[in-house]
Amino acid sequence: MTLTITATLFSILGAIAIGAMSPGPSFILVSRLSVSRSRLHGLAAAIGMGLGGALFATLALAGLTALLQQVAWLYLTLKVLGGIYLVYLGIRIWQGARLPVADVGTGTYDGRSALSCLAIAFATQISNPKTAVVYASIFAALMPASPPAAALLILPPAIFVIEAGWYAIVALAFSARRSQAVYLRFKLWVDRAAGVVMGGLGVRLISESLSSAKN
Repeated sequence: MTLTITATLFSILGAIAIGAMSPGPSFILVSRLSVSRSRLHGLAAAIGMGLGGALFATLALAGLTALLQQVAWLYLTLKVLGGIYLVYLGIRIWQGARLPVADVGTGTYDGRSALSCLAIAFATQISNPKTAVVYASIFAALMPASPPAAALLILPPAIFVIEAGWYAIVALAFSARRSQAVYLRFKLWVDRAAGVVMGGLGVRLISESLSSAKN
């Protein structure tokens, strides 16, 4: 690849990295899984986030996000469904606030496997189709009209590394013993706050969708 294409790829990946680090439902989920369960569960969730990011990147490069932008009802429907899913997660987190915590840090919390945490994280990552449109917008703004095939092949796995890498850092930080000790002390309020924020983000996504439908 030429120096220009390399610089373009770094610009795209830099923009994606800044977006990944922005607080949102993905951050809340990974941090909570890490602090309330184990480092393994948090890292599994980080992989799920990376897979979701790679999927969105692939869809954007394939031009499927253009379909979402052109077919307004489909895009709005997916956003509403994503919002409902986030509200559901928020309710589940709130309901679990009073449940006792057993063996934090051992990976046996409520019997949930690391694989199920990966699946929940993946579902959370793809619950907002607006992310795919953001990816497509970044690609359209920064990528040349006829990029080489190598650049197109590199982007999805590179975005996986960025997304999974960032959330792995989050998992490592929140699965530390000190973080888990603080969580155990304030579990009720931490879980309730996480549930409210997660549910609020879902309600916001739904309201944005309904407002767009009216306009």
